[in-house]
Amino acid sequence: MEQNRQEFLMELLQTPSPSSMEMQIQKKWINEVSEFADKIITDNAGNAIGVLNPEAEFKILLAGHCDEIALVINRIDDHGYLHFDKMGGINPKAAIGMKVTVLGFSGTITGVIGVNAQHHGGIKGDFDLEDLFIDCGAKSKEEMEKYVQIGDLAVYKRTPEILMDRYISGRGLDNRTGAFIVAEVLRRLAGKDLKVGVYAASTVNEETNMGGAYFAAAGIAPDMAIACDVTFATDYPGVNKNKHGDVQLEKGPVLAKGAPINIKINQLLEKSARSLNMKVQYELTQRATGTDADKMRLTGRGVPVGLVSLPLRYMHSPVETVSIRDIDEEVDLLVKMIEDLTGEESLNPLDD
Repeated sequence: MEQNRQEFLMELLQTPSPSSMEMQIQKKWINEVSEFADKIITDNAGNAIGVLNPEAEFKILLAGHCDEIALVINRIDDHGYLHFDKMGGINPKAAIGMKVTVLGFSGTITGVIGVNAQHHGGIKGDFDLEDLFIDCGAKSKEEMEKYVQIGDLAVYKRTPEILMDRYISGRGLDNRTGAFIVAEVLRRLAGKDLKVGVYAASTVNEETNMGGAYFAAAGIAPDMAIACDVTFATDYPGVNKNKHGDVQLEKGPVLAKGAPINIKINQLLEKSARSLNMKVQYELTQRATGTDADKMRLTGRGVPVGLVSLPLRYMHSPVETVSIRDIDEEVDLLVKMIEDLTGEESLNPLDD
């Protein structure tokens, strides 16, 4: 990955983007993508969409969601401690002892998630978020209310790290990496003689309701759509591969197979992978994908969808980990597939 592209990715990863509050990261994404897109579209959900060749009849939509999981403040107690619920799939055990950035209505402040000292009995094995709290140093509810109100959000205070010059670790790689990937695909395709219109969307709200993907696909009415998300890597200790499959970092992008996935989109992706001499991996999504693909598929008259995922370790933790090489390969794969589209492709599985 080129240095300036890695810097853009790291900027995205350091920008708080909790589901329902993605405005800051979207403005940075738009500022970057406007340098090479023919057109920028936004909508009332908060999506940011870069477009190439907007006059083309055949349209492909790439969706990578920019929102991250977060904590939402639901109570301020008399002593100034913040109590919270989850905005997305927060793991209570991963939250213990973490520093957080509270995105208060009057500015951001730092807090810590308190935990009972082991000397005093520690925290019991069976607990939930309601047993935890955030300590920002306030002495009273009145002092805390100068900074925070009910419904404000907080994210883990975690700086992304490069591991062994090959992996990136941090919070919210699910799925700011996807928002980065769709932007990179658009950048790489800019200036090429495309036969199709390309719509790269940094979507919102995937971690909570996938409403951004619905707005994007309903507004664009694409002929095909591909969600660019992350999936569970199983290449670290303690994972049951017989149950969860064998997905590894640096073994290639992951294609989904299952009822929601259009088989012809997978065939196009596999053909492009072969031409690049690139390995791909597979995951099963028998009933639903759990990604933006599910909502895009059911808009308008129906949209054929695919899902290309980045292997990710430690899902929904403050130390999610991905491979830089895998990011580059996913971009290469999508660029090649789109370059080769004629706009005459049939995605009807019954057509020979």
